[in-house]
Amino acid sequence: MTIVSVLRPAAGRLVVAVLAGIAAAGSGVGLMAVSAWLVSRAALHPPVLHLMVAIVAVRAFGLGRGVFRYLERLIGHDAAFRVQGALRVRLYAHLERLAPAGLARFRRADLAQRLAADVDAVLDLVTRVLLPYAVAVVVGVAAVLVVGTLLPVAGAVLAVALIVVAVAVPLVQAAAARRADGRLAPLRGELATLTADLVQGRADLLAYGAVGRQLALLDDVDERLRRAALRSSATTGVSAAVTALCTGVSVLAGLVAGAFAVRAGDLPGELLAVVVLTPLAVFEIAGTLPAAAQHFAGARAGLRRLAEVLAAPVPVLSGGAAVPGGPVTVELRDVASSWVPGRIVLSDLSLTLAPGSRTALVGPSGSGKSTVAALLVRFLDPVAGRVLLNGCDLRELDPAEVRRAVVWLPEDAYLFDTTIAANLRIGRPDATDAALRDALRQARLLDWVSSLPEGLATPVGEHGAQLSGGQRRRLALARALLTGARVLILDEPAEHLDDETARALTRDLLAAAGDRTVLLITHREDDLAGVDAVVRLGRSGTPVPVAV
Repeated sequence: MTIVSVLRPAAGRLVVAVLAGIAAAGSGVGLMAVSAWLVSRAALHPPVLHLMVAIVAVRAFGLGRGVFRYLERLIGHDAAFRVQGALRVRLYAHLERLAPAGLARFRRADLAQRLAADVDAVLDLVTRVLLPYAVAVVVGVAAVLVVGTLLPVAGAVLAVALIVVAVAVPLVQAAAARRADGRLAPLRGELATLTADLVQGRADLLAYGAVGRQLALLDDVDERLRRAALRSSATTGVSAAVTALCTGVSVLAGLVAGAFAVRAGDLPGELLAVVVLTPLAVFEIAGTLPAAAQHFAGARAGLRRLAEVLAAPVPVLSGGAAVPGGPVTVELRDVASSWVPGRIVLSDLSLTLAPGSRTALVGPSGSGKSTVAALLVRFLDPVAGRVLLNGCDLRELDPAEVRRAVVWLPEDAYLFDTTIAANLRIGRPDATDAALRDALRQARLLDWVSSLPEGLATPVGEHGAQLSGGQRRRLALARALLTGARVLILDEPAEHLDDETARALTRDLLAAAGDRTVLLITHREDDLAGVDAVVRLGRSGTPVPVAV
């Protein structure tokens, strides 16, 4: 991912913003220069007509500076937000293709930090780096030519000072701040991850007395982040001091050289003020460049972290074929699978799910039960063997189409912090209230929802915190039923429930599935009533089908 590719979605607007910025900065410099000449010339009491052009120019430059500055801000930020939005959509689309198998190397909080703060750094790249540098280069060169024409020595000093501020200071600053600013984005991501772990795992940390250790880790990262920020701030301070020094040197050089030139008759007296005061306006623009260089260091670090996400290989390549019609039959033939290269989870697994059948997949933790579910919905592709849907290899099918035919209800099905209705419509956005109630009835949740004062508009809380474990699972089931999928995978639906509740919930879930094909993944083997076959997975992944 290059900077050019990131900026391409708004290239035209960026060009217009740069032109508006040049016009605004040029108007500012012109206002200072013409005003200086006007005041000096007026002190000689010439006929007023001799001053009319300068008076009109002052008014034009004064108005133009405000108008063009507004246009630069408006168009520049519009371009920046378009670039930012396009990049965020591009990242999210890639994350959707990566999830879940391709995200093993990333932490959730760190990913959120990349999608938020690191993408926001693109805004700085446009508004605080690209535009200031483009404007400063053009206006700086023009100012040096004007001042150099009037007084070559002053023009040469101004040119050297601008090179120091625009090139030398940023280079030194980049060398000094590379370790500081380059570490800010990763440290912020690490801090976000540790904070999320502390907040989300507070109950376990308290239970095991590990809060102090987690806080110590958090303090260590925070201290490293503070030191990096201090180094960055110190570099900014030094750069500001050098910029102020260069401004003073340019003004002083113009004053001294101009005085000698006026005395020698080489420079009209009313132009001395132009030579002296023009550098002040120029450095008002060039003075932002050291800070722009520092923002570039942070933006580059953020872009590097975003590039890591975009460079992550997609575990499942999209096929173009549609899912064959008719009743759905799913087969696994001699399948071997792996989440991490070289670490086989399943081997030589064969399994057939006939239309309308009920199959239980049981086995100890780590035997690969959830991996089977991931294969069936194409979150993962086998490293050997084939997964077939109506005789067609899943690798030839569009993953989105596969997931419309086969839906996975995982153990930790996510409920959003919104209403019951909004959570259900994740499964079918155009579902009517009647369809929602029918799905809730099938999941045996309608009576409870109807008893609530707000009904379908009842908030469920963060992660469904306002619901019981059974209610969360039933609500997730109702959402799955709304999709119209013909194959339903129930992954540990009764986990963390007592035996009686677990048996009742499993029976209800199987009944709610209707004529759909059901794969029930569970480690409970004490009550598998209602299933047609049981497949046991051992540590080796070898299945042993048992008729029920």
